[in-house]
Amino acid sequence: MNAWNILNAEPVEAKKPSFTDEAVQTLLYKMTGLDLQKIYRPVKQESKPPSYKLMTDEQLEQAMEKAKEVAKELLKMPPVLNEREPIDDVLAYDKILDGMEPTRIVFTDITFGTPHRERFIVVREPDGRLRKASWEERDRMIQIYFPREGRKLVPACLFKTENLPNMFQQDCHEHVLNLCIVQFEPDSAEYIRVHRETYEDIEKYAKYDVLYSTRHFGGMVWYLANRKRIDGLLINMIQKHMLNDAECLINLYHMLHPETQSAKEAKDLAACGIDLIKIFVNTESQKAGYIELALQTYETLYNTAASS
Repeated sequence: MNAWNILNAEPVEAKKPSFTDEAVQTLLYKMTGLDLQKIYRPVKQESKPPSYKLMTDEQLEQAMEKAKEVAKELLKMPPVLNEREPIDDVLAYDKILDGMEPTRIVFTDITFGTPHRERFIVVREPDGRLRKASWEERDRMIQIYFPREGRKLVPACLFKTENLPNMFQQDCHEHVLNLCIVQFEPDSAEYIRVHRETYEDIEKYAKYDVLYSTRHFGGMVWYLANRKRIDGLLINMIQKHMLNDAECLINLYHMLHPETQSAKEAKDLAACGIDLIKIFVNTESQKAGYIELALQTYETLYNTAASS
């Protein structure tokens, strides 16, 4: 390539980070928090007599460390995927079979050990067409032959758009998402819709704490940051004096939107902490006044505590 071509070549667009990138996961895990009381909160189950153990201080410390390791596993975030492409492949059209059967016939490969995504499933239509099964048909047939615990052939009514607000009014967002993970595949339209509607309700009513220190918090942060709607969550973090989390949130925002003025200024000034937050407020925020007020309150309390 000669010098003229080099000078006039279009700049290569930086690759947008993905949810599974190590840097992204690190930031999301930091913001998720590790609240052992919430993670190990009591749940409804069969009543059993409590067990007691006498421990030395060393044994207690080891038990606490083990509990933290288990808690970290429980906070492992579900995948965030793009919606799968619809299946619309016709394999054959046999006119001689037209009208021979009044209903569709589904043929399923039930070979043991075959990955479900590679399993061959086809449908013979009453008009003689032989086509590949749709994703919904595949999910249903796989559940019939290889049932997954907790998953139903017909999804529960609570997943319907008109019923979800009833669950949200009871702050059952985490419960809805837990059931959603069991019922739907992570790249299915229903899985993505239920997560989107859950996040939207949390954002609308600023109920961020219902997912804090759960495996779903990172997915919510990722959703909001991608859509440039982190103001409410940022205010929540500042009000709770979680400045490190607020800094992680803005760093994630800059990773996803490096073209913004906020990202460029922060990079040029190597800003961090409150300075980083102020740059975001002055250049990107849609709720600058609210964030500035939250920062002023935090700084006043911090200075008062430092001087006492």
